[in-house]
Amino acid sequence: MRRVNSLVSCRGNPLVSCRGNPLVSCHGSGLLFSSYSTSSSGEVKSSFNQLVKTRRFDSVWPRTKVGLFQVPQLTTPDGFRATRDHAIEEGWRLLDAAASVEPGEETIMLFDELSDVLCRVADLSDFIKSSHPDEEYAEAAAETHLSIGTMVEELNTNTKLFTALQRVTDDPTVRNKLDDETRTVADLFMADFEISGIHLEATRRQKAVELHERLLQLLGEFMQTAHQPVQLPNNYVPESMLHCFPRVDDDHVLMRGLHYDNPNEDVREFAYKVYYHNNQQIEDLLSKLLSTRYEVAQLLGYSSYSERALSSLTIDNPSTVLDFLLTLSKKLKPHADSECDVLRKLKASDFDARRSRSDILQPWDVPLYTARQRAEISSVDHSQLSQYFSLGDCMEGLNNLFQSLYGVRFSPTKTERGEVWSDDVIKLSVMQSSNNAVMGYIYCDFFQRSGKPQQDCHFTIRGGRRLRDGSYQLPVVVLMLNLNRPSTYKPTLLSPITMGNLFHEMGHAMHSMLARTRYQHVTGTRCATDFAEVPSILMEYFVNDSRVLRSFARHHQTGQPISDEMLQEMRQSNPVGSAFETQTQVYYSIMDQVFHGKFDGSVSTNQILKQIEKEHACVHAVDHGSWHHRFAHFAAYGAKYHAYLVSRAIASRIWTSCFQQNPFDSEMGAKYRREMLQHGGGKHPIKMYESMLGEEFDVNNLVDTLVNDLHVSK
Repeated sequence: MRRVNSLVSCRGNPLVSCRGNPLVSCHGSGLLFSSYSTSSSGEVKSSFNQLVKTRRFDSVWPRTKVGLFQVPQLTTPDGFRATRDHAIEEGWRLLDAAASVEPGEETIMLFDELSDVLCRVADLSDFIKSSHPDEEYAEAAAETHLSIGTMVEELNTNTKLFTALQRVTDDPTVRNKLDDETRTVADLFMADFEISGIHLEATRRQKAVELHERLLQLLGEFMQTAHQPVQLPNNYVPESMLHCFPRVDDDHVLMRGLHYDNPNEDVREFAYKVYYHNNQQIEDLLSKLLSTRYEVAQLLGYSSYSERALSSLTIDNPSTVLDFLLTLSKKLKPHADSECDVLRKLKASDFDARRSRSDILQPWDVPLYTARQRAEISSVDHSQLSQYFSLGDCMEGLNNLFQSLYGVRFSPTKTERGEVWSDDVIKLSVMQSSNNAVMGYIYCDFFQRSGKPQQDCHFTIRGGRRLRDGSYQLPVVVLMLNLNRPSTYKPTLLSPITMGNLFHEMGHAMHSMLARTRYQHVTGTRCATDFAEVPSILMEYFVNDSRVLRSFARHHQTGQPISDEMLQEMRQSNPVGSAFETQTQVYYSIMDQVFHGKFDGSVSTNQILKQIEKEHACVHAVDHGSWHHRFAHFAAYGAKYHAYLVSRAIASRIWTSCFQQNPFDSEMGAKYRREMLQHGGGKHPIKMYESMLGEEFDVNNLVDTLVNDLHVSK
């Protein structure tokens, strides 16, 4: 979903987000996908609820290995080397072809084929290096990913390739002959080139290269320090708290993070102040990072780093983004302050009952009292709720929903030996119900295992694109969750939060499956960062709708439908703290925009943040604290942290206008698929928005939508 900084950046991997990349065709390099698939009533449910039974014969009838994702070379770790070498060789061939062809549509097709060649290897290896349980596979994939990345860096500074593209984008006669999607892709490739500074004269270009290298180093250092635990001598820690923190040795303890859920107020306060203590070395590092980004932006002709970062987004102007955030804060903060007042009363009641030594709500108190408020409002037992949400029922519910909306269905598909990295991965073919045509493949890596990344996310393994023979290269994705495996007698049961995560990530997957772009560079989630979350957030509205839940929520033992009372309890507990949480995101986003404005390091980040906090934070931080020194999002989302708010506002308007009246509306689902999902990033988000909703894109409408959304949910 998110783009990195280059022409060949394989846009969109993994969505965490979902993440992203542009350049890379793998003619002859694998991904056959000829496996057998079936579908019948209830088969989706049984495939996920009776995992043990579906795998019972695999060890009895050994089969020939086909390689990971059916890439023939990947039957062994050494196969990554052959796959890498083929991609690099094919990449250089396509580069020569793109540089020598007559300027026009063929140039862009060759660019996209080059992008596809590299992305198919880079994206697959990026996933395997972090997710394969076999260290040899993981290490081989990591080496391959690094090699492809090195080639990408070479291509992004290749003047022959840049000149070939320039002959298309800068010649009005040639440019005007391109269709809209081809023109969009050409401009995106050019923007990637220019971000690297290739268009500058030699001295300035070299300066850009040096600054980018410095940025990479600073980003790595900042990410490391942002997550670095604090080691404390025992005599710095109150004796009564020593047992709360793991010991490094006989004389030191280690603080890996905050202790928000600890009922002891003193422990929460101590952990907060130590973990967020102002560190001048980190302040200097963050200041260098921000000032270097500003210097890079100026060198490339931008007035700020924010202007550079927003150039390809839905809202592409820093002043418009800041206006959006400031207006949202003005309208939202009174509601957030009201929610905080409720928490303050809870804290005051603890003080009156002598359960707290202070009646002042502090930042380390907010999570604890929010959880208490949620528990007081809702009497429902989440462990009882989960009895109605087996994984199989939830997947069957998604299957039925997508059949109603998009006319597609899931078909559990037998995997070949060696195709998957863990024997509990379930492969789904996404099929058009009208003609049984396969639209793409989803590998469901849903269950916990040792060493597996603890994150819920969507990985693009192969992007869809139209091939030269008129056929379509089918998209392939992985959805990753971390659920308990089903047993012989009990299916995997989901909490409302986990179920929400499943629906969210499936929104990303269907974006990938239903996109039918000409170019893989803009397929599915490879779109503007502030638009990529729209399909996934929209699915959160579906999962919170009682009519949708009633369609599949059944007790896993008795088959009894979920009661209206339980659904009402769920609905009441959902909005607790939502205004405060949204306002906090607004506050962070304003900070992000200001920090990525004209920052030259002459004023400390602490000084800048103090004024922002005064106007936009509901609960103020403590003196001598610098929580933003651990705000790792500066690295991946520099000047783009607000993107989720924009996506949420757009998703909310789509829900309210198109699906709130009938969440199973097939006509509206077909329109949403036609006007938005199928375009990926090949059409400007504002054009998609206006085609879908029949209204002008207005930032003030987005603000009102987010504020009204909170009122409706309550």
